[in-house]
Amino acid sequence: MALSGLDIYKLLPKTNCRECGLSTCLAFAMQLAKKAAGIDKCPYLSKESKAILESQSQPLIRLVTLGSGEDKLEIGNESVMFRHEEKFHHPCGIGFIIEDSLKDDEIRARIAKINALKFERVGQRLEVNLVALEQKGDAARFIESVKLVSGNTSLGLVLMGWDLLSLKAALDILKGRRVLIYPVKGEDAKALAELTKNYNTALVISAEDLDTLSALTLELNNLGVSDLIIDVKGETIPERIWGLTQIRRLALKKGNRNLGYPALTIVNESDPFEEAQEAATYIAKYSGIVLIRGFQPYEVLSLLTLRQNIYTDPQKPLQIEPKLYPVGQVNDKSPVLVTTNFSLSYFTVLGEVEASKIPSYIVSVDTEGMSVLTAWAAEKFTPRSIADSLNKFGVKEAVVHNRLIIPGYVAVMSGELEDESGFKVIVGPKEAAGIPAFLKNL
Repeated sequence: MALSGLDIYKLLPKTNCRECGLSTCLAFAMQLAKKAAGIDKCPYLSKESKAILESQSQPLIRLVTLGSGEDKLEIGNESVMFRHEEKFHHPCGIGFIIEDSLKDDEIRARIAKINALKFERVGQRLEVNLVALEQKGDAARFIESVKLVSGNTSLGLVLMGWDLLSLKAALDILKGRRVLIYPVKGEDAKALAELTKNYNTALVISAEDLDTLSALTLELNNLGVSDLIIDVKGETIPERIWGLTQIRRLALKKGNRNLGYPALTIVNESDPFEEAQEAATYIAKYSGIVLIRGFQPYEVLSLLTLRQNIYTDPQKPLQIEPKLYPVGQVNDKSPVLVTTNFSLSYFTVLGEVEASKIPSYIVSVDTEGMSVLTAWAAEKFTPRSIADSLNKFGVKEAVVHNRLIIPGYVAVMSGELEDESGFKVIVGPKEAAGIPAFLKNL
């Protein structure tokens, strides 16, 4: 459990020397409890007290790294239960289970499709993270499949092996790659710890209840293994959500460091729509890794979009640089459309302008990342701010006409905007989907 201010005070020298910058040791202890000060500020702290306080200052949920390079995945190190309290920092990893019972050509084809699951949304790159190889046959086939998978993807790897010998042989092949091992059968903790330490891997663990799980993590910690991921099991979705929530709550709210590790869930649904819905549930509530079997782009894109939304800071909307953007082979007669610098608004308009095949300019007005109606209501998207943007970005120099297209939802500002800007204002469609037809008929 996290130390309170009074608990910390008992560990301090109580000299009230003020060298920390505060008037009393008690005040310093309260600042330490709030994580508003560092223990290095106290020059008279004993070694024993310093060790205790340093251990308490470690993240309540451990940061675990898988893979390497551009495909590195970091999970854990979260600090809040709800994103409105701060934000979620390390996006949930999405991976795909491939069975070694498949033929070589089938494995290659699946890997190729998984590698191609890359999308762009509101200016951000959305990609998947892991490939999990599940052992169904003998050790020889598992090793052949490991070579096949590792040679065809740079994504992080999860080895779901039946026995330690198979896992050890696979890890010999994958030296240098930060792998996650998932022992399918229960093995001796000491043997697992030895394997994990020797090959510098992370380890998936599970138990029937939280007390047993807590004891297992403590045992592995004592054996020198700290990069653990908890496999949350359950017969039903509510049972798994309960497990995910309790593990996170006990770690963050109760300071139970034996449960302070990222969680993993496996979805075993054959129907892609059911699979996507279940996976989405675990992404939202609080899985660090979700493994699925489906790899259809429409299913994966929905999960990546949800993940992007959940792991975006709710207090800082995604926004783009406010400026004049040319779309296509523009010239001085190209239409000029106005929108805000909220990423979703801009990229929605951009997509529809591109679909129209009519080269155009888009003026992105600085509204601090607010959408059109929100910015208008907050007086961030006003005739004055739009006129200032037109002058700042040199719109009058870019085109020879004086026509300006504004969103239909803010048609009410058209008269005042004409007076402020000197442009003839044309009221465009309310919804971005109407832009292609509007531009073609302009």
